Amino acid sequence: MQTPALPVLDLQRLRAGGEEKQKFLQDLAEAARTVGFFYVTGHQLCRQQDEVMSLAKRFFALSDEEKLSVEMKNSPHFRGYTRLQGELTQGQADLREQFDIMNEQNAVAVNPNEPQWWQLIGPNQWPQALPELRETLLGYQSALSDISTTLLRAFAEVLEQPADIFDSTITPSYTHTKLIRYPGTADLQSRQGVGAHKDPGYLTIVTQDQQSGLEVLTDDKGWVGAPPVEGAVVINIGELLELASDGYLRATYHRVQSPQADQERYSCAFFMAARLESEVPLLNLPAHLKRDALGPSADPANPLFYQVGQNVLKGRLRSHPDVAQAHYHGFCEAC
Repeated sequence: MQTPALPVLDLQRLRAGGEEKQKFLQDLAEAARTVGFFYVTGHQLCRQQDEVMSLAKRFFALSDEEKLSVEMKNSPHFRGYTRLQGELTQGQADLREQFDIMNEQNAVAVNPNEPQWWQLIGPNQWPQALPELRETLLGYQSALSDISTTLLRAFAEVLEQPADIFDSTITPSYTHTKLIRYPGTADLQSRQGVGAHKDPGYLTIVTQDQQSGLEVLTDDKGWVGAPPVEGAVVINIGELLELASDGYLRATYHRVQSPQADQERYSCAFFMAARLESEVPLLNLPAHLKRDALGPSADPANPLFYQVGQNVLKGRLRSHPDVAQAHYHGFCEAC
């Protein structure tokens, strides 16, 4: 494995309290301020990580017929399987296939005069050929949600806010998990496993197999690799947390480069956002922190909304035009 260029933080230091906790918070603040990406160890997820990676390989080894029986195009809630090059980033097809789930919920009846992001709420699709996937993936999603909540409370302390400042916006949180397979390619001119982007939520947690490919855009070194570290997960700041902190915490561009032709890469990405019906809290930072807040980054091609559901739906419609065409025709202007 490569030596990581990103910070490595041990959650056990946070849980130790006292001086160790304060040192952890200092390191967390530095990582979030300078690059917005870091590894986390000490999370006690190792067995679940192995199970999820094993099931990911088994899922993508299913026949096309079995995978397409749970195709995302069937779901107005953006759950299920997306075939190779079925998702877009910045308008370009990503060379990956994936399987998405979110919270397991009943669908909501949406009236014509109500925001269409309510339609994001609903049940997941599960392949009949792999029944154990449901329990394992929902359990892992719950465990990653707990870690995200722990880190959000730590970030609240970094920002000198009450530790529970984010709690009302994540009870319950909007969570989203995807299993991903990146096939190898011999085309060295086009290696877009997933194109450069920032994540829209509060936090993202990525579980990787042994294959590198994730890259992070840094100020001083340009694109640097985030190779797998034994037992660690990779965590990055999302745009909601950047918005909430007025740019004190940084959401960072990242991408995945496709493996070589004789290789493939598997990963599991988990995203935590606020409740869909909530708005991003605008934190009142103390003066010495506010001086270092850069303000949220602005991209005219990708405007950010403080209303969470509006922001989430915008991203899903852009990434999955087939779902948008099948279930959201006529509503894109309101998203």
